[in-house]
Amino acid sequence: MPPAVFVLAASIFSLGTTEFMIAGLLPTIAGDLGVSIPSAGLLISGFAIGMAVGTPLMTAATLRLPRRATLLASLLVFVLGHVLAALATTYGVLMTARIITAVACGTFWAAAALVSVALAPAGARAKALAVLLGGLTVSNVVGVPLGALVGQQLGWRAAFWAVAVLASVSAVGVAMVVPRARGVAAPAALRHELRTFASSRVWVALATIAVFQAAVFSVFSYVAPLLTDHAGWPVSRVPVVLALFGLGSLLGIVLGGKVADRNLFLNLYAGLATLSLVLAALALVARSGTAATVAIVAMAVTAFSVAPAINARVFVVAGDAPTLASSATTSAFNVGNTVGPWIGGTVIGAGLGYAAPAWLGAGLALLALGMAVMAGTREKRARRAAEMIVPCATLT
Repeated sequence: MPPAVFVLAASIFSLGTTEFMIAGLLPTIAGDLGVSIPSAGLLISGFAIGMAVGTPLMTAATLRLPRRATLLASLLVFVLGHVLAALATTYGVLMTARIITAVACGTFWAAAALVSVALAPAGARAKALAVLLGGLTVSNVVGVPLGALVGQQLGWRAAFWAVAVLASVSAVGVAMVVPRARGVAAPAALRHELRTFASSRVWVALATIAVFQAAVFSVFSYVAPLLTDHAGWPVSRVPVVLALFGLGSLLGIVLGGKVADRNLFLNLYAGLATLSLVLAALALVARSGTAATVAIVAMAVTAFSVAPAINARVFVVAGDAPTLASSATTSAFNVGNTVGPWIGGTVIGAGLGYAAPAWLGAGLALLALGMAVMAGTREKRARRAAEMIVPCATLT
């Protein structure tokens, strides 16, 4: 794998840290800004909306710009957004900063995925994306729990300052290692790429991503109050659980990256079915902090084992539109990131308790599994039809 892919993965570390560390800071932010925990949870949804809407728009706007320049510009905006967040004194300003940061984050994600796939050796697309997602998993292992710890000890603003510094260092690495143009194909015309999205296969793949991600984020967004308010654990244990979640996600991404390039649909079927079972188990054992922690780690392993396959699937079905496929995939993930915290907060706000999102997530994972099975069945039928046509054409 080219060194540039690993540098981009290291940059994703900063992006992943800011996206997920909010889950460990919700009680602190809610108390400081005088809002409810479900309202603070909407900071996750706001970030996701910024990525879902901003990513395709910015990708289209930067389609003909050098991708290295796009990566560096998005990191600069990302840093400025974190400075604004750290200085925010009201909920509205913090939400605005999160949205600005999210647009930059999504733009970087899309460009980084495209560059990684283009630079990867033949037959190693899923592995390249797994390396990129590895930066996300390392952020879960190190960045998210450290962000929660820093937020608890020094205030949540300090966590945003720390991420701004990390992103600045990442920008230096990108400038030094990512090639200017060599090894990366020139982008196709926007109109040509849009034609690919007339295929229902692309939309089914994107919808599967959105539902899968909603299943995960409807639960993960409220892990901190689940452990403290529902299971009765002290706040000091939350960073430890988040670190264990990160280790589980790292294991999942390694397993998923290896399996996805061999049998993509098997990866999807097994991972989504297991995820549904794990989330149901979490709902049942949520009163026990220890048992809930085990289930949360299992959720990380299964969810992140699915991520490389579900990501690579879009690149497979949208092969003629790699640029928009990259941005659409990022948007699909963040549609799930938007819907998940919102519906998770809705069931909590309805008085169903902090375990209710786990039941919701289990149902959504089953829905994603059904969509994957539908796509796989269509693929088999199309393959069989092609196999029948070829011999007939040979005979004639």
